[in-house]
Amino acid sequence: MKSRRNLLQLILKLTWASCLAIVAVWGAIAQPASAMGGTLPPLNAPAPEFTLPTNTGDGEVSLSDYRGQWVVVYFYPADFTPGCTLEARRFQQDLPEYRDRNTQILGISADDVNSHEDFCDSEGLRFPLLSDVDGSVSKAYGSWIYSRSVRHSFIVDPDGMLRDRFVKVNPSIHSQDVLTRLDELRATS
Repeated sequence: MKSRRNLLQLILKLTWASCLAIVAVWGAIAQPASAMGGTLPPLNAPAPEFTLPTNTGDGEVSLSDYRGQWVVVYFYPADFTPGCTLEARRFQQDLPEYRDRNTQILGISADDVNSHEDFCDSEGLRFPLLSDVDGSVSKAYGSWIYSRSVRHSFIVDPDGMLRDRFVKVNPSIHSQDVLTRLDELRATS
């Protein structure tokens, strides 16, 4: 009698564990990808559109301004911080390679336009930095925590489709990682 009760308890536990496993797997499949900073936009879908103020050109930049080009949208925490400065310098260093690939770099943080202007002047940056003071664009890309953008990057194709994302970024090698992936994506498109 006791062994029969133990067997029944074991069967119930295994059934319960199996149900939990199925729910967990289904939840992982059905849920959009998340990272520190929020829910990431889905790949192979239209990239979230935006228009933000910048220190360059006409004062505003929209993602749609670059239709027909590849775009690297990179979010970073703050101007003049060591990691962000290194990452921006690497993108600037590789800017001719991006241009050879018909690719625009857009940096986005919560810093204001004046900070971006000072940062570009200080570091010799020749690509737009966009000001997302309220974090609305960073949030749309799952790249916002507290009052700062999170270091994430996204590759958008010439049709405005989101093709890849980077959520674990090493600022010292990130630009080269993006160039490598950009070449892979371009080869298959």
